[in-house]
Amino acid sequence: MTQSAHAYAYLRPSAVLDPDAAGAGRRLDLATSGGATPLGAAANPRFFAGFLADPAPAAAALLAVADVAAARYYQPQLRASLDPVVTANGDRLRFESFSGCCGVYARLDVLEAGLDGDDIGHGTTNVDVNNPLREALTRIGPAEPLHLAVGPDALEVTTFDGPVVEKKVPLPERWLRGFAETQVIAAGFDLRAELPAAEAVRFLRSLPRGGRSGGRSGVGWVVPAGRTLRPTTRPVPGAVCLPGPERLVALQRVLRHALALRVYGPAAGAAPAGPAASAWEVVLPGMRLTLTLSPDASRGFSGEGGVLGALAAGTVERDAELVSVLLAWEPRIEVADLAEQSGLTPERVRAALTRLGTAGQIGYDTAEAAHFHRQLPYDAGRAEAANPRLRAARALVAAGAVRLEEGGATAVVTVDDHVQRVRTDEAGRVSCTCLWWAKYRGGRGPCKHALAVGIVRDGKEAGA
Repeated sequence: MTQSAHAYAYLRPSAVLDPDAAGAGRRLDLATSGGATPLGAAANPRFFAGFLADPAPAAAALLAVADVAAARYYQPQLRASLDPVVTANGDRLRFESFSGCCGVYARLDVLEAGLDGDDIGHGTTNVDVNNPLREALTRIGPAEPLHLAVGPDALEVTTFDGPVVEKKVPLPERWLRGFAETQVIAAGFDLRAELPAAEAVRFLRSLPRGGRSGGRSGVGWVVPAGRTLRPTTRPVPGAVCLPGPERLVALQRVLRHALALRVYGPAAGAAPAGPAASAWEVVLPGMRLTLTLSPDASRGFSGEGGVLGALAAGTVERDAELVSVLLAWEPRIEVADLAEQSGLTPERVRAALTRLGTAGQIGYDTAEAAHFHRQLPYDAGRAEAANPRLRAARALVAAGAVRLEEGGATAVVTVDDHVQRVRTDEAGRVSCTCLWWAKYRGGRGPCKHALAVGIVRDGKEAGA
């Protein structure tokens, strides 16, 4: 697994501070490290200063996001420690993290109703979450006011002369690919069930808190039944996949504050073909906490292949550059508006957003069924270069291994002494004769042969 060192530099540790002499209440100071703002890169940006409307659920939800950042649900003996990302979208703060095994994505949306203070800024940064902070957050009571500051103020930056808190952590390439894949997968989700508070608490408390050795307890299924969820042992029609239910353990922190539980998954229809990703959202006062689970505890999001088709498209790199200049940390990205502003078709805008997602610039909010803008410090080319299937497909094209047959619906791909046939039906569905396709049937994205054929077809269409 390719890894790079990611460095954090904080002016001071994040902390919960006691009331000052004026009795202004306790303060939650979150230290920031690096990031992007509308004015460019900033070493320690400041995005918000004000009060949390409901301190206790906010503290518990922040701890849940930190739990996921520090966890490995598969092979849990290998520890992970990645500081959460916070994005200010002008009307909300979004705290995001990814588990070390790349199988769980967590996001806390603190909405405008949950904040009372200055204007919310725009930009993305990392926030320090240390052990003393975690302990202090567990002691936040429901009645006491809590002031929140995300980043230092200007005076602190200009007068600070103490030691900088530095951390260096290994950052696997698959962690970045996981951020890209989750927004593609979530964009295909529908709301499948909504449980009121009492049923939500009952259901979540019934789930196991630990799996078998290796962090796996298998794949389960639930069926919406009135105002609750009924477990089932097999994927019957209408069932929603609950892969590795012990991976929802972070939600236990917020149960006493829960207002509802919403469950998202692929559109309902016939019995599901196999394990699938799903998203589990706890509604809190002025906030939403969402955990998105990969199809299996041993299967990280990084290998799902949902971004490959868009990355292989011939015009997507140029389209992504055009679309990127139109983004401004919007909390909701409207594809129709971007299509009108850019002059691209909605399909090309969606492909461009997918490519931007591989650079960490796009996320997806299932509650609002819309993409949002963030800015992680990566480039799309890095994620593409790290994807073995896309590299293999480009190598096949460069070697002249792809031959389109008359009519264009069938193509032959020659690899050494093996010949694979790629077919496209009238509905645009692609299939291949290779072992990868036989095993996954498109469930983990296109194989290298289908990708290579797509690249060649795009090239011919562009030439025409």
